[in-house]
Amino acid sequence: MLNLLFFRGKKIFITGHTGFKGSWLTYILYLSGAKLVGYSLKPKNSYDNFYLFKLNQKIKNYFGDVRDEKNLRNAIIKFKPDIIFHLAAQPLVKESYKDPKFTFVTNIMGTMNILEIARESKNVKSVVIITSDKCYKNFEKKSGYSEFDELGGQDPYSASKAAAENIFYSYQKSYFDAKTDIGLVSARAGNVIGGGDWSKDRIIPDFIKSIIKKKIFSIRSPNSTRPWQHVFDLINGYLILSKKSYGTNKYNGSWNFGPDKNHLTVKYLISELSKIMHIKKQLKIKKDKKVKETGLLSLKIHKSKRLLKWRPKLSYLRTLKLTAEWYQCFIYDKKNIERLTRRQIKDFFYD
Repeated sequence: MLNLLFFRGKKIFITGHTGFKGSWLTYILYLSGAKLVGYSLKPKNSYDNFYLFKLNQKIKNYFGDVRDEKNLRNAIIKFKPDIIFHLAAQPLVKESYKDPKFTFVTNIMGTMNILEIARESKNVKSVVIITSDKCYKNFEKKSGYSEFDELGGQDPYSASKAAAENIFYSYQKSYFDAKTDIGLVSARAGNVIGGGDWSKDRIIPDFIKSIIKKKIFSIRSPNSTRPWQHVFDLINGYLILSKKSYGTNKYNGSWNFGPDKNHLTVKYLISELSKIMHIKKQLKIKKDKKVKETGLLSLKIHKSKRLLKWRPKLSYLRTLKLTAEWYQCFIYDKKNIERLTRRQIKDFFYD
């Protein structure tokens, strides 16, 4: 297990820190004693983790767009970080169909801006670029995809992440591999679950919203299979990767993070979560012909397990129980949500 003491006192710059994964990463690093600056668009809801975790009071926040290179550059130069985590993105497939230009420009130019700023920095020791498992050209292989498989994407979101990975690779080979005192890595993962995700058109957030609003729950693709994993397992991967690549180019490249066996169908996932939460919901199948979704998606994680000594810690059942516990606390005992959050982090990262 990763020793979080490594991050104590480290200056860490995080883009997308107001989002689901970004807020968890930021809070975990805050508890580790890191010195943090976040750069992101303002959160949309008063119940987002950013406010529930009181990150607006705990760290320095810049509310800006990663497409704005000048503003982003000024924030990074002023802070002089040791580590950069780049999570800022337009992260939704369905939204990418509605606004492909915004998706492409944000996900591609945002990544390029970070790479360009880091390339010129004399302080940064590690850069972690977060992309997605959807960067792979998906042939629905049961064996899954390794870091050396073909990239591509049919929908605008997937294509934008494949493009970001291609740009990442170009910068790595053209500039960063020649540097011996800085690491440049990308992390590929998807279908992350855990407390505090309120994104539109994601299965568990939609399920929780249907409970809160007492509405019928609709799903588009009940038989689609995904590599579900808890946000803690993924963030553990991000942190190990940033530590391993700190001040060295030996780990440069892309890395997959995913579960060992948690490749469950959407319908089964919701069925199990309903049992854990003791909820009976009416289920409605609602296809969306405008959005083409893959039926099977899986990642090979041998490289991360072998070279990073990372491995998923949580079973699918434990993953769902932690997720259910967090949302139940939010619904019925919101005043204690930060206390529960700290306990979940302690149980995973410190025990």
